[in-house]
Amino acid sequence: MSSGARFDEIVHAPNRLQICAMLSAVDSADFATVREGLGVADSVLSKHVRVLHEAGYVEVHKVTCASRVRTSLSLTDAGRAAYDGHVAALQAIVANDRLRGNASRQGASAAAW
Repeated sequence: MSSGARFDEIVHAPNRLQICAMLSAVDSADFATVREGLGVADSVLSKHVRVLHEAGYVEVHKVTCASRVRTSLSLTDAGRAAYDGHVAALQAIVANDRLRGNASRQGASAAAW
């Protein structure tokens, strides 16, 4: 793994990984947009956002507009670093598995001769 690659248990949960992926592509995203992108209920998204927020990975912004509260989410610098490191760690795992897979297939071919 590279020096920035670090498996992160907080980011790894599938919904949290998707949240981080969505937020990594933008400065901020509306709560409803993230919810629809994940295809989950408000309560499910809220639970995962709370975990990411408590870890310091996501900032939650609330603004009142026309007597409605609008919630938006953004990755913090720590959240972006954790997500990037987690993705790098996953890529390293996949690359290592591919190397082993190619070596074992080559070994099997050689053994068949």
